[in-house]
Amino acid sequence: MQKTNQILRLMLVSLMVLACTACYHQPRHAIGMQPTAEVPQDDTLSFFTTHHYAINFNFSVKADSLVLLMQQPEELVSAMPTDSFAVYKGEHLVVADIRILGRDPVDSVWVQVANEMQRFGWARESSLLPAVVPDDPISEFISTFSDTHLLIFLIFISIITVAYIMRKLMRMDAPIVHFRDIGSFYPTLLALIVAASATFYASIQTFAPEVWRHFYYNPTLNPFDVPPILSVFLISVWAMLIVGIAALDDVRRLLPIGDAYTYLCGLAAVCAVNYIVFSITTLYYIGYLFLCAYIYYALHRYFVRSRLRYTCGQCGTPLRHKGRCPNCGTLNG
Repeated sequence: MQKTNQILRLMLVSLMVLACTACYHQPRHAIGMQPTAEVPQDDTLSFFTTHHYAINFNFSVKADSLVLLMQQPEELVSAMPTDSFAVYKGEHLVVADIRILGRDPVDSVWVQVANEMQRFGWARESSLLPAVVPDDPISEFISTFSDTHLLIFLIFISIITVAYIMRKLMRMDAPIVHFRDIGSFYPTLLALIVAASATFYASIQTFAPEVWRHFYYNPTLNPFDVPPILSVFLISVWAMLIVGIAALDDVRRLLPIGDAYTYLCGLAAVCAVNYIVFSITTLYYIGYLFLCAYIYYALHRYFVRSRLRYTCGQCGTPLRHKGRCPNCGTLNG
């Protein structure tokens, strides 16, 4: 038990450190990078409002390579001879200048960036943005899990894993959330929060895509510094972390180590299914009905079938029904 408590404390400290370090990230600026031309402040603010980045914004290259124009973009548009160089995956870039060329038939927005070797180059915004990601761990996380091929792969693997885990748990007659639950409400609450968070996430992408786009370029974990719909989502993320720690502690306290491991595997599987189902179905507007039905089902299952209503008069062990205590053998009438 003492060893288990030590492991739990270590996990709690690790989560707290991770949360604190994720809240603040100092972008890495390339040495000596300065804008090649000054942009009027009003134009800069207007561009930032619509494009969500501006001069001195930091990117990291996520594509295998990105080709940058060494000459001025007007020379390329005028079909003059030009030269170029490439930057590669993992390199850090800073926005040095932004130019609007109305006579460019491909893309009127040109962005000048510089790398850590102080090499400056231009690229059309339509070519630049798909090849880079904001230099922030939250943005990089969003970009990674927004990749379509990765999502399809994760969904496929998750479905197979969940089906296998649920089948094993059912055969073992092991405790599992919603079916043979323990006497703690935290696992049920965690599953509900994951479902609600997935619904909020899909709702933001459906009804407020610009809000999510701004959050992608300017991420924060502060729920009080963002629009209301995004604030609700961030609060649910923090609630997920807090309730997850509470659920872990209750599972450790109520179950033997072997049963606790299988129960947590089942809980993780249920949360994975909730995320996939509600984030996808909400995009087609039926996720809201599913969420209401799921909330009713989860609460009904816990309060009617799983809640521990009684306590053993001899040893204090929580009991689901009156009768003989499984811990001390006392018959409770």
